[in-house]
Order: sequence, then C-alpha cells, then structure tokens
Amino acid sequence: MQDKILVSACLMGHAVRYDGRAKPLLHPAIEAWRAEGRLVTICPEMSAGMKVPRSPAEIAGAATGEEVLAGTARVVEVTGGDVTAVFLLAAENAVALAKQTGCRYALLIDGSPSCGSAFIYDGSFSGRKQAGNGVTAAALKAVGIEVFSDRDIERLIARVAHDT
Repeated sequence: MQDKILVSACLMGHAVRYDGRAKPLLHPAIEAWRAEGRLVTICPEMSAGMKVPRSPAEIAGAATGEEVLAGTARVVEVTGGDVTAVFLLAAENAVALAKQTGCRYALLIDGSPSCGSAFIYDGSFSGRKQAGNGVTAAALKAVGIEVFSDRDIERLIARVAHDT
C-alpha cells in the first residue's frame, strides 16, 4: 500500500482560506497522486468549526506553532480575539486524520498560522514573515509526519519517489 499525503484543502482548489478563496496548486504530481488515491484533504481550521470567510489570525509575539502547542503562545485574530483553542483542535484533527488514513507526508500551504512550515507571519499583522511552523505543521512533525510546503513540492516528489 502506498503512503498517503495529507494536503491542505485550499491547495486542492477548495475555497476555505480565511478570505474565502482557494490557492490551488496545479502540478502534474498532484494529479497523479489524486488518480492513485494517495491524497487526503483537510482544512484544519474548518475541521475545528471555523467559518469561511473568517478574521485573519496570526501567532502572537513572533512565536511559533511549537510554542502554541507548549502553551506558551497564543493565536489571535486581527480583531484581538484569542483563537488558540480552535487552532489546537484543528491540529489535533489533522493529526488524527493523518494517522487514521496512513499519511506519512503532508503538503501544506505556507504562511498560515495553522499550516505554514517554511514561514509564518510574525503576529503583527503587518505582512512580516518569519521562519517557523504553524500549529498544525508543528503537531504533524511532532508525531513523525514529514511536512512540506506548497513551495517545496519538488522535494516532496523526490521523497515520495524514493520511498515507492
């Protein structure tokens, strides 16, 4: 049986981002993996009950998803609302789905306070990026799932080919 790949729903063309849009990743590998039945799609935030559209959120204080998981950082909306609990539930849901479906890899949208893996925003809502993981990416990595950003699909392709 081939290893499955957990994929951000927005990358698959679903309009689930905070702004009500999708960010489809059009790539031949995606189509091949879809045909092989290897893709498992999730929007962690929606799985935890968040609506579309929703207020933009960032991890406060230039912290990372690991710090949110450790209880030392929060996820806040631009309006000031604390959505940490929802982001923690979203991460739990993604980990549970990945485990249930045999996902060894995850392909997640970068920049998100949930799915970012190469970069996230610094919590100032000014557009400043920083290296780091979102809450879901950090949780997936913590249980041994290899996480790749949408900008790093070529590395995922090589990794999947190596293990096939």
